[in-house]
Amino acid sequence: MADDSAPPSDDASPTAVLEALDDPDCRAILRETAEPMTATALADACEIPKSTLYRKLELLSSAGLLRERDVINPEGGRTTRYERDFENVLISMDEDDTFSVTVDRPQRTADQRLADIWSTMGDEL
Repeated sequence: MADDSAPPSDDASPTAVLEALDDPDCRAILRETAEPMTATALADACEIPKSTLYRKLELLSSAGLLRERDVINPEGGRTTRYERDFENVLISMDEDDTFSVTVDRPQRTADQRLADIWSTMGDEL
């Protein structure tokens, strides 16, 4: 899925964003991910088969609309949680009739940025 080591791109492809937002399953996932959720919880909440869910998660991540974060479990191991990663999406057309997409992202606290770094470090090990 998405690589948390790089900040999300604010230059999201208009095609990728529109394809993701046009998909009813992707819209259902975005509605459910205001708070972080696991793939299993998302599959249940959205009534989407897991095999389909992972394709939709990839589509949303590629469009810069969803982020994933690995969380260390107290019992050991890691769990991946998915969370909506935008506040607003603005699609506009400039004077040259070229479409552009601006994705407004929530401000991350220092604790959230540190958690992102730790999550990425876990991927490196």
